[in-house]
Amino acid sequence: MKEVILDTETTGLSVKEGHRIVEIGCIELENFIPTNNNFHCYLNPERKVSEKAFETHGYTNEFLSDKKKFREIADNFLLYIKGKKLIIHNAEFDLSHLNNELKIAGKDLINNEIIDTVILARDKFPGSSNSLDALCKRYRIDNSKREKHTALIDCDLLSKVYINLIDQKEPKLNFNNDINESNKLSKTNISYFKKIIIPTDKEKNDHSQYLKTYLKKNFFN
Repeated sequence: MKEVILDTETTGLSVKEGHRIVEIGCIELENFIPTNNNFHCYLNPERKVSEKAFETHGYTNEFLSDKKKFREIADNFLLYIKGKKLIIHNAEFDLSHLNNELKIAGKDLINNEIIDTVILARDKFPGSSNSLDALCKRYRIDNSKREKHTALIDCDLLSKVYINLIDQKEPKLNFNNDINESNKLSKTNISYFKKIIIPTDKEKNDHSQYLKTYLKKNFFN
C-alpha cells in the first residue's frame, strides 16, 4: 500500500472558532521511498490569518488572497489520497480541519487508515517531548530549513522521522529488481581481474638465461 505523509497549515488552532486551512502538503511513499508524486497547494481561507498563525507559518492575507479556495481543489485532493494510508503528526488537528473543509464543500469525510506519529512517539519514548523538532533532534535529522512551519518541509522531515519511529531505516528490498540489475552487470564488459599475459618463447628463454647468470654470479663464484 502507498502511504502519504500529510500536513496542513491553518489560520488558527480551532475549527470551532471558524479557522480554515491555508496550505496542504503531501508526500507519497512507496516501500518507504518518496515517489515524487507530491500534492501541494496554498489556499484562500476566506478569512483573516490570526497573528499567532502568521508567526508560525508566515503566510499573509495578501499572499493567500488570490489562491484557490478549498472547494476548488477538493476533488483532486480526495483523488490523490484515495486508498492510501495517511501519516500525520498530531492527526486530530489536521483531520479536524480537513473534514471541516470537506463538510463545507459538501464532500465525503476522510475515511483512510491513519497513522499518528505523535502516538507512535509517545509509545516509543514515554514522558519525552514528541514534537517534530524534538524527534528530529533525537534521530539527528537536519531540520535547519524549518525556519517556519510550512507543509512540504514538515512533510519531508516527518517522512524521515516516521521511518525511524517504525525502525524501517532501510528501504524494502525488491529482489526482482536486484536480480535484473545483477543480470545487467553480468552482460557488461567489466573486469575485476588483472589481465593474464602469456610470455613468448623468446621471453621464456631470456628469463631462463637471466636466472642462470644470476645464480652463477651470486652463488657459485
